[in-house]
Amino acid sequence: MDIKDAAQRFVRVWEFGWRSGDADAISELYAEDCVHRSMPFRAPHRGRGEITAYIRRSFEDEHALDVRFGEPLLTEGGVAVAEFRVLAEEDGKPCTLAGCVFVRFREADGLAVETRDYWHSTPGHQEPEGPLGLSPLM
Repeated sequence: MDIKDAAQRFVRVWEFGWRSGDADAISELYAEDCVHRSMPFRAPHRGRGEITAYIRRSFEDEHALDVRFGEPLLTEGGVAVAEFRVLAEEDGKPCTLAGCVFVRFREADGLAVETRDYWHSTPGHQEPEGPLGLSPLM
């Protein structure tokens, strides 16, 4: 599968799955042996089962109202990078989550084999200043 197509599918499914709380739809994006790191000092989640459990736990206290991903950028090394912004309610209180995801895909089937997230949250709903994502460097 073309890496660009895999990256665009990844962000579309995450947008839908996060908004609807569908961890199973999201988990189908990951290879069985995928390694996912969420935040730099957490232990990695290894395998689709651990990743799915992590996503389910994350969705338990969160109600996503608006989920947006920027257009994924592709590196020369075949890694896709996409920025995201989520307006949500956690424990009934408004919050905003903003971050980015780095994804390496397996070319044969377009499944994620390695992912890494960096994100921050803040109380209240805050719209991004300008569009999500960066313009490719010329």
